[in-house]
Order: sequence, then C-alpha cells, then structure tokens
Amino acid sequence: MTKNSTSSTDSTWTGMVPVDDTALAVTDTGGPGIPVIYLNGQFATQGYWRRVIAELGPGLRHITFDERGRGRKSKRSADYSFEAAVRDVDAVLAARGVDRVLVVGWSYGSFVGAHWVGRNPERALGAVLVDGAQPNDWLDEAMEQRIRKQFKRMGWFLPLLRPTGLTARMSAEQMAECNIELGKVAREAALGPVLDGITVPVRYVVASGTSLGSKGDEQERIRASLDQVFARNANIQLGAKVASNHGAILKKDAPAIAAALREVAALNGGER
Repeated sequence: MTKNSTSSTDSTWTGMVPVDDTALAVTDTGGPGIPVIYLNGQFATQGYWRRVIAELGPGLRHITFDERGRGRKSKRSADYSFEAAVRDVDAVLAARGVDRVLVVGWSYGSFVGAHWVGRNPERALGAVLVDGAQPNDWLDEAMEQRIRKQFKRMGWFLPLLRPTGLTARMSAEQMAECNIELGKVAREAALGPVLDGITVPVRYVVASGTSLGSKGDEQERIRASLDQVFARNANIQLGAKVASNHGAILKKDAPAIAAALREVAALNGGER
C-alpha cells in the first residue's frame, strides 16, 4: 500500500510511488505553477536540491524523488540500470498526474534528463542539465578497472553510512556497475545522437575543476565536448559556466541554476 501525507499548511505531498519491484520516496509541493522534476546525481538524494528550490521559490511546482535504493526510504531493487532510471521518471510523473514538465538534472540525472526529454518532446517543456550529459569516450578498460578498485576500497564503510541515507543502499559492486554503465551511456556514439535530436530548449550549467574520482584536467576535457553539441543543435545552449566544482555546484551556484531554469520556462511563455 502506498503511504502518503499532505501538510496541513500547504499542498505539499510526500509518499511512496510503486514502480516495478520497488517504491520511490517522492515529494511534490503541488500548486498551480509549472511542474519541475529534479533528477539526482547517481548516488545522491532529493535533499541536494534544497537550495535550488529555495532560490526558485513557491511559484513553481517542485517534484523531487529518491532513486531506487537511494535515500532513507526508497526501496531496493533488482534493477539499477540506466533504463530503469528513465522509466522511473515516467512512473513519478504518472503517479502525480503530471503531463508536461520542466526537467532539471545534475550529474547522472543530466544523462537521465537528456534521454527523457529526447524521448518525450511533446511532454518536455525544456531542460536544465547541470554538469553532466557531456558526450565523451572517457570509459576504457583502464578506467573500468579504476572504478572497480575505487568502489571496492569504499566497500568496508558503505554499510555504516546506509542507515543515514548518505549513501545508496547498494553493494559496492552494484555501484561500480552503475558507474561503468554511465561511461557507456556517455560515449559520443551513444549520447551524441540523443542530444542532436532534442527539439526543446535546453540550458547547460557547467562546473569547473575536478569531481570525485577524477584526476588532473580530466573533467574539464570532458566538459569541452559540449562545444560541438552547442554547434550542432541550436536548441541547446550554455546557460552558465560557474566557478564551483561538480560536488558543490548545487549548493554554491543555486542562483545560476535557477536563472537557467527561469530562462527555459520563459521560452515557453509560462506554458504548462
């Protein structure tokens, strides 16, 4: 049975949305504003969006959720694939009765958002992609082994953090496989056509410096691939290049993300 609650002081709804073999913890502020769905980083939670949502204010309808096995409430699953993550967007929107929506994704969520927008042009009002969805062939055999080693080293303390919701309730091996699959999704031959086919307005907000697990200028070289994306598709533009790094961008540069979202919303004339 789906459990839910609505605040007595506003229209915010919180509850569990069943999908496949699991259930996702969802928060929906409700109200008459344009619906915005927020797609998290690979092992992050909906709480990461707090400052962005505060910056945007109550005029929009904010929908956040924790992916499978993430956060403290979303249930585990036998399927942590990228395709499952895309399906979950549909499940959340259907459960909340939302047809057309603005999509905002950070990191892994940017890839999910780009795919969802590309597959649903009649439902997507537009998207803001935050430091992710950059087509680049960064995954090779050496990188795959590096990822496996990194998550194996983390394996001993991950169980200690799971009850707090600070890390996914997935094994180190499952987390490594998700990260490796993302490398395949990110390849130019895979992601490039997805971005080239997008027909709604998209704005990128791009961080600077490194991200967790990156070395040297790896991250900046990956970000540079967006120049060709912008050149090929006029619907996709750079909203902002900010000073904060990948991990801090939602906290330190919430105003830039909010500005990009307002720009995309304005291109639709406030359409719902």
